[in-house]
Amino acid sequence: MSIRGSEPRNNYLSKEESFMYDREKSFPMEDTCNEARIEFTENGGLVNLVSRRCLITKLSRSGAIVTMTTKFQLPRNFYLDIVSARLPMIGCLTQRVYTNDVVEARFLRMLSDKDLQRIFVYSTHRNHQGRTLDIYS
Repeated sequence: MSIRGSEPRNNYLSKEESFMYDREKSFPMEDTCNEARIEFTENGGLVNLVSRRCLITKLSRSGAIVTMTTKFQLPRNFYLDIVSARLPMIGCLTQRVYTNDVVEARFLRMLSDKDLQRIFVYSTHRNHQGRTLDIYS
């Protein structure tokens, strides 16, 4: 007699998460240079919202590579605020933190093509110098 709870079962959620991470690789990172701000909560008795300046060096629809000038303890969840492109509060998860103050982050939602174009228009990278903002779409 088999007990239903003791059988190994495949969890639907784990399959879905695996599929999501596999799909994420299809979005290539593109070089960019945008100033941004990282915002996160810091708990030291009271909950404080902390904001640090950073620079986005690579960007895709599903993630970004961010560099910072100061070392601090970055939490697993934070918000990325791209001020020049007026994209506030993009939820992010920290994937990897490198020793040279580079953070690899994954967005909680994929950026739309309109948001990507807006970011690239306000980029100071030489690959995006000729881009213009389409105000009718």
